[in-house]
Amino acid sequence: MSSPAKKRKRNAPESTPQQTRSIASFFQGQATKKTEQAANSENKLADTAHDTEQTLSDEALARKLQKEWDEEESSLASTTQDPEPTTSTTTTTSTPPVTLTEDPKSKAQKKNTLSLQSSTGMEDTISLSIPLDQSPLAFDAASYAEELQSHWAAEGGDATYALLTRAFVLANATTSRIRIVDTLVNFLQVLIKGDPSSVLPAVWLATNSISPPYKEVELGLGGSSISKALKKVYGLNSQGLKALYDRHGDAGDVAFEAKKKQSFTLARPKPLKIKGVYESLLKAAMSKGQGSQETKQRIVEKLLQDARGAEESRYIVRTLVQNLRIGAVKTTMLIALARAVVHSKPRGAEFSVHPQQDLARLKKDELSEIYAHAEEIVKASHARHPNYNDLVPCLLNIGASEELLVQCGLQMHIPLRPMLGSITRDLSEMLTKLQGRDFSCEYKYDGQRAQVHCDESGKVSIFSRHLEQMTDKYPDLVSLVPQIRGKSVSSFILEGEVVAVNRETGELLSFQVLTNRSKKNVEIGDIKINVCLFAFDLMYLNGEPLLDRPFRERRELLRGLFVEIPNQFTWVKSLDATSADSETVLEFFKSATDVKCEGIMVKVLDNNSDPPPINPQTEEIPSNDLTTAYPYLKPDEEGKTKIPTKEKSTRRKPLLSTYEPDKRLDSWLKVKKDYTTSSETLDLIPIAGWHGQGRKAKWWSPTLLAVRNPDSGSLEAVTKCMSGFTDKFYLANKEKYAEGSTNLISRPSYVEYPGEPDVWFEPQEVWEMAFADITLSPTYRAAIGLVSDERGLSLRFPRFLKVREDKSVDEASTGDDLAVLWRKQGERSRLEGEPEPANNGMEM
Repeated sequence: MSSPAKKRKRNAPESTPQQTRSIASFFQGQATKKTEQAANSENKLADTAHDTEQTLSDEALARKLQKEWDEEESSLASTTQDPEPTTSTTTTTSTPPVTLTEDPKSKAQKKNTLSLQSSTGMEDTISLSIPLDQSPLAFDAASYAEELQSHWAAEGGDATYALLTRAFVLANATTSRIRIVDTLVNFLQVLIKGDPSSVLPAVWLATNSISPPYKEVELGLGGSSISKALKKVYGLNSQGLKALYDRHGDAGDVAFEAKKKQSFTLARPKPLKIKGVYESLLKAAMSKGQGSQETKQRIVEKLLQDARGAEESRYIVRTLVQNLRIGAVKTTMLIALARAVVHSKPRGAEFSVHPQQDLARLKKDELSEIYAHAEEIVKASHARHPNYNDLVPCLLNIGASEELLVQCGLQMHIPLRPMLGSITRDLSEMLTKLQGRDFSCEYKYDGQRAQVHCDESGKVSIFSRHLEQMTDKYPDLVSLVPQIRGKSVSSFILEGEVVAVNRETGELLSFQVLTNRSKKNVEIGDIKINVCLFAFDLMYLNGEPLLDRPFRERRELLRGLFVEIPNQFTWVKSLDATSADSETVLEFFKSATDVKCEGIMVKVLDNNSDPPPINPQTEEIPSNDLTTAYPYLKPDEEGKTKIPTKEKSTRRKPLLSTYEPDKRLDSWLKVKKDYTTSSETLDLIPIAGWHGQGRKAKWWSPTLLAVRNPDSGSLEAVTKCMSGFTDKFYLANKEKYAEGSTNLISRPSYVEYPGEPDVWFEPQEVWEMAFADITLSPTYRAAIGLVSDERGLSLRFPRFLKVREDKSVDEASTGDDLAVLWRKQGERSRLEGEPEPANNGMEM
């Protein structure tokens, strides 16, 4: 790191047009307010500072000037016969950083007294001592909130960022999902009691976002902005910054180390506030047009300047790069919010909370029931109305009650999270699951899922499955809406699949063709790729939500009240059937794949709360072409095919046909042509890599892949892969995860893997992987507890197929998916009379 003297030379007027105030000028500015006699001393002081500036360090210079200033004050005191002022000089060791500030206690007596303070004294020691990771049943939120309120009052009244930093530090220090949730619950409790107005910005900051996904609000900060700020604020040069990044691999950790090594600041910064940090981020995101980058740069620098302590610096930078790495996902925050209002409420709120001593006396299952009820309501509200700006104030006002679903429920032009279908690996499994029920089979088109909103005024909004705005992308669909809604329709929310089509012939085109269509500022006259909207569900009609209506009723309303326009707006092709119609279903599936569809979706038509009993050992369906498509199914002497069931229970759970936002249920099943082949596939997340050997030495090979654990939010390593990649892909992958880029991170706390790869990848994409079979593993933790309490599952001979650009990380395969395939593999082996795969852990 450059010395302070060298830094002062670089900041000289001849080297840069940006002026930096020197230490000497600071003292000179103080001396100009004195009498003419003091002015003479000021000149002497300035000369001395100028002579020594090039040779003394900042701390030495400060001490020298302080001593001369004390001598001057003594001289002035004897001349004017004023009482001798008290000087405050606190010496520090050479290790901690030093801060020069005016002594606030003596400022009223004399304005020019300076003190040297260790920056460790600048940190919020009260917040840093609060045990937020305690059990909420033992945590005394009220007393901590009262103590903090008096502390915050001296600093302006609002909750400081130090408390949020404390929660981040404790969450990052553990891999326990329970401990992370407890930490967030206690943190929210303190805010609810001490500063309720800071709860909302704290939730946004803790979820690593500043706005809902359907609002196009992005920080727009590049790595260069943060690098410049780190160099300017913490006195780093390019070489020093690179050395830190090479050593730590995480921008937040670089800021942590740089802050610890920072040698000198002129003024004690005001503490960062939770509200202030969030408002700064919003200001940066809203800054557009000429001069916006300079504005954003100043905001970043101000945040780093005001950070007190190295941990605040770490999490400010991690927030700026949108990679908090605290192991908290969306579900974790919703659980924490729900539990927090079970324990605490703001002053003046009318909803009731459970006294802590009463909760502590409950049995574990009784407490879990209370928590689960609150969590289900909060999750359901967020799934229908995914905007914390509306959810959090409403929750703090009425608590986690059923009324929350009314006040913060389905609303026009706010997308609800789509319902998802469970995966079935073949038609026989689907028929087994839906035995005895009426269902509808629908073509699963190879397009883009779309949610269309239209209000009474005719305003139209279109959202993707990830809730992103697509209205500008499809002006042709927007112009189509007045033509498709019937006379009795005033407002609606419907869902469908947008598919590229040949408008003349009606031929369906591939998803790759659709991706070539422009995404922004599309003019109808310029459109070259035509689309058709295949509608399949109706969730809202004329001001009334339809989510609780059966699928059969929703479908009838959709097809009865809307107008079909060939090759522009129509319904998904469908077939109503039961499990007895297996041959018809198979033919329908074949027809779907013949016209370039991905497969079929199968949906329960009616709410059947009392499903028929099943044979505890097997279910029987008539033998037909299923045995041709799936040779491991063997008909018996009577010509019937027996499919082993997974459970020996004679009663099944009811499958409801309601629309359940953000849930993946067996009442919707998908059967894709990919799943019906003899080789199964999984959608895995690349999370780490090793330096290759031999010809692959310049690339990452092998790559570590993981499945999701949706309950804990963690990623569970499942296999290493080094097969199926082309040289071109290897090169692109190496560039994407280049050393020094933000796509490489330090070891994440949310990854379950005992080994140490050479590099860790930022989880951001999904790869489709084929494999030979699944084996129990002593090394990999994927699906542990689902098939074995001691071993996880791994893949043998994995092979890369393609990047799933249509899937986000949240849609990757889970440990449950892996366990299902493991059980199916065992069933298939027994049916074919073959030995099951060895469980010796010999995986890649």
